[in-house]
Amino acid sequence: MRPKRLQRTYSDSPIYFLTLVAHDRQKLFANAAVHTAFVVFAERGTDYGIAVGRYVLMPDHIHLFAGFAPESIGPSRWVKSLKNSLSKCLRSRGCSAPHWQKGFFDHILRSDESYYEKWNYVRNNPVRAGLVSDPVDSEFEGEICELHL
Repeated sequence: MRPKRLQRTYSDSPIYFLTLVAHDRQKLFANAAVHTAFVVFAERGTDYGIAVGRYVLMPDHIHLFAGFAPESIGPSRWVKSLKNSLSKCLRSRGCSAPHWQKGFFDHILRSDESYYEKWNYVRNNPVRAGLVSDPVDSEFEGEICELHL
């Protein structure tokens, strides 16, 4: 049972903001093959109590939002599976391991935080990196499930 002071911070199905980073910041992820593998994996998340919301694949890191139901496998196990799945894709393209930095960054969105404000910041990463001039031109972003706080 959570202490009372945390009841407003956490919900039964919190939305996590997750960032996964490539080993040595290699440029591995912003390509059609990895994007397809990511979408296929993310779409299967609902079978495990995980709803992937919006995401963006940058060359050397991935940002995504995900909701985890109480009965889900949880963020750590899911991210490990995601990394394994994308590593399989990368190996099939001739990219040798290691592909990932250890661990990942996670932040639970609180009720006073805006999912859409955070998304707008993340969505502009390709613009800030000089990859596109407008976020709508980014090929490697999207939304699997609509998430709500």
